[in-house]
Amino acid sequence: MWLLPPVGAFMAGASLFPLGIGLAAGVAIAVAVAVVLALLRTQPEITVGPAGLRAGKAFLEAEHLGEIEALDAGATRAALGPELRADAWLLQRSWIRTAVRVEVRDEADTTPYWVVSTRHPADLAGALIRCRDAVDQEGQAAHSEQTGWPPSS
Repeated sequence: MWLLPPVGAFMAGASLFPLGIGLAAGVAIAVAVAVVLALLRTQPEITVGPAGLRAGKAFLEAEHLGEIEALDAGATRAALGPELRADAWLLQRSWIRTAVRVEVRDEADTTPYWVVSTRHPADLAGALIRCRDAVDQEGQAAHSEQTGWPPSS
């Protein structure tokens, strides 16, 4: 992913170089900025709040959070390979090698689990467990300061 802006800028600049170095440099810079902005805009966001887990555009309510497992690189590779079920929901970014697997406990939902890639699987799993346990103990979601993700620091 990090190669897209410089490669795109180089290709745009090289194709316009015969028309002038100033034009080529200006277009190269514009292409690099546009690619960076497009990558930032399309990056999925993962948040845990009192109501549940939001991963990209999908949302899993706190009362439907089941078993939660932080996956290291090897376990993530297995979860996305030989162990993967076709009906699982994935938010996978190939450059992130770790993930969290979240069991879905909703009889109306045929999705057995989610696999969400994250650079901080232990922190995300901890936030999800606190969110789930707060719902289990109180019957309602806990205050967002207790379950929030990502960390505010």
